[in-house]
Amino acid sequence: MRKFLLATTAIIGAATAPALAFAETAPAPAAVQPQVSETGVLTFTPDFFASYNPSTAADMVDRVPGFSVNDGDGARGFEGAVGNVLINGARPASKNDTGSSLLARTPAHRVERIELIRGGAPGIEMQGYGVVVNVILKAGASTEQVISHNSLIWDGGRSLFGGSYQLTHRKGEYTYGLFINDTIASSDSVGEGPYIRRDANGVVTRYEDYDSDAYGGGNAIRGTFSGPLLGGNINLTARYGISDWHNVDLQTGDRILSESFYDSDSKFGEFGATYTRAITPRLKSETRLIHEWDDTDGVARALETINDVAGDEQLFTTEDSSSETILRSLVRFQKSETLEYEVGGEVALNRLETQQAYSIGNVPVALPSASVTVEELRGELFGKGTWRINPKWTMEAGLRLEHSTISQSGDVDSEESFFFAKPRVQLTWNPRENTQIRVRVERSVGQLNFGDFAASAELASDGVMGGNVNLTPEQRWIGEIAFEQRFMKEGIFSVTYSRHHITDVIDVIPLDGGLSAVGNIGDGTLDQLDATLTVPTDRLFIPRGKLTFTNTWNSSEVTDPTTGRSRPISGLRPTDGRISFEQNVPSWKLSWGADWIPLMKQYSYRPDQMSGWTGRDYYQLWLDYKPMPTLSIRAQMTVWDSFYWQREVYADRDTRPISFSEVRDIAPRPIYQLRLRKTF
Repeated sequence: MRKFLLATTAIIGAATAPALAFAETAPAPAAVQPQVSETGVLTFTPDFFASYNPSTAADMVDRVPGFSVNDGDGARGFEGAVGNVLINGARPASKNDTGSSLLARTPAHRVERIELIRGGAPGIEMQGYGVVVNVILKAGASTEQVISHNSLIWDGGRSLFGGSYQLTHRKGEYTYGLFINDTIASSDSVGEGPYIRRDANGVVTRYEDYDSDAYGGGNAIRGTFSGPLLGGNINLTARYGISDWHNVDLQTGDRILSESFYDSDSKFGEFGATYTRAITPRLKSETRLIHEWDDTDGVARALETINDVAGDEQLFTTEDSSSETILRSLVRFQKSETLEYEVGGEVALNRLETQQAYSIGNVPVALPSASVTVEELRGELFGKGTWRINPKWTMEAGLRLEHSTISQSGDVDSEESFFFAKPRVQLTWNPRENTQIRVRVERSVGQLNFGDFAASAELASDGVMGGNVNLTPEQRWIGEIAFEQRFMKEGIFSVTYSRHHITDVIDVIPLDGGLSAVGNIGDGTLDQLDATLTVPTDRLFIPRGKLTFTNTWNSSEVTDPTTGRSRPISGLRPTDGRISFEQNVPSWKLSWGADWIPLMKQYSYRPDQMSGWTGRDYYQLWLDYKPMPTLSIRAQMTVWDSFYWQREVYADRDTRPISFSEVRDIAPRPIYQLRLRKTF
């Protein structure tokens, strides 16, 4: 079946491309050029996207040359944790109402223009990104309803179905919104294949059939409101929802059955408010209040039966309750059209309360920090400025001063305070119209994951970890240089190199009693190279098409806390490349495309084991059909060639002789997706 699907994908790609290339006898009209402002901002009007017949603002932003949506890392706090998408010059009122979600809910006809801001511009908060987009919406009265349906069908596996309903009403300066969704979620790396265990001499000691599944979803309702208030403008959003996740791993063989299950249920909610006001024509203020919470119950269970004799069941249960409250305020002063200052502050209170228990054969096993309450009170003062020196040069500079106190109670009581100064300078040079060079120097400080203070378990891979109260935030000095060249209207070549000097690298450390925990392992380095090349194919006799290559290369080094030898930092992919092609055929009212990821790798290093996975030849083929402006249909097929998981377990932490090794050579199931969207 797999070879048939791969062959079908290749045949469709080969046969369809020429057909679509010559489907239109008339040559493709010249693309509308983006406008370049005096501040270096590229402006794309709806005419630029007209031939793509977009349904949403997301369809338009996805086709902005040289831009990729980033919703942020979701770290605690607001500064630096949100994405690179702005709506009418501002970010969403809530961290969880991401830019990509807002774009997907915004009809394309509501977009007045899209601004691509590179290197900074007056009035725009870059939040540490080198490139952001600002989507400007049209004013006017209207009422819109959107209904969508999503289907995810596995070849021989579990199928999932979901949908959403959206109501948006605009009257004058007021906007009301209601969004109800039934989401679906799944892992695309699950499937069937052999499980093989070998001893230290390479002799096969176990050979079994492996099968896995991972799926979930949720239901949520969100309400939004924006409009004038007390001489300014207020933007409100609130959401409540529930979600679940399920993971199953099975190994079966001759009189052998190994089972591992994980199930979790969550309730979550949030409230966000953003108030902006012009104090004077040049002085503006912005204040944000965000509160979000999440309650999650999880159960992990593992049981192995060998020669019809059942072993002791492992059981790990957890009850987590987390919350975050942020108050942030700033004032922005535009001294001139080329110079702007911004000062402000942010206070954040974070809390995690967790109760965990681990047992083997109904006998409790003590874990470090199994039941803890962690709180962090963090304050930050910041100042930044953007100076348009001349039409070719822009400088953005700023300084953030952060102080935080993290306290822990429960199994262990502790408290520690931190202070960090975080300067940032970015210089942008436009030597000519289509060329840009950016240089950045910055000190960043990572946010600690509260879950690392408590114990955790991955029973499918015998991974039980203790908590660690002695964590220090990871700090980085980053030097970066980026080059961008635009050509042939929609073509772009960009390359970015950055060097990271990391202090207090967060990885995995050994604990007493044979356990491990997340901890600081010393200093390290990371060299990162990002490259993107997009080439329009009109001159290759394929009208309205474009071919894109992207890749990120990572080379990291840190000293292993157990062996004292150099190794890569856990969880970093050495390479992450993608080759994509897409084409728009207006006469057929459709667009189509294909993506190929040749190779992905990711490995983690622990005191007792090394584990990771390798994925090869990830294919996607998609088709968007829009028979009418208010209806869009998207079909997509995803096929993997292989997903190879491996683990080496050591008999001794010091000398590290191999006790045994395991592999799971998984053949992931093909996935078929269908999305319908109707606007009323």
